[in-house]
Amino acid sequence: MKLFTIDEANALLPMVKGLLLLIRKHYSVIESFKPSLPAAAKASLSGGGLPGGSSYVKALLDAGRLVSEISDLGVQLKDHSTGLVDFPSMRDGRIVFLCWKLGEPDRIEWWHEIEAGFVGRQPI
Repeated sequence: MKLFTIDEANALLPMVKGLLLLIRKHYSVIESFKPSLPAAAKASLSGGGLPGGSSYVKALLDAGRLVSEISDLGVQLKDHSTGLVDFPSMRDGRIVFLCWKLGEPDRIEWWHEIEAGFVGRQPI
């Protein structure tokens, strides 16, 4: 597991923010197909398909690729809809998470214990 200093996490935020915005865009496309999926699944048994299905599959693949990109950086994506991410870090000899989400200032201002999650956030 990669551990980040606050400075390292802050330096990575612009890239992570850009990836999160793209992920959100792709999930918007994915969500737009949700009402059609049950009928498409039923139609697939008889050779039918999903109108615009290639756009749906492309959005799934692109979102997955971007999620992997964030993970490969060592950042943990917690919620794609809010853009919530955690950066593992060391604090007082233990691993904690530096916490950030879309809409917050472009710097890390919160941390939390691993077990505490978002509700246990504390100011840095």
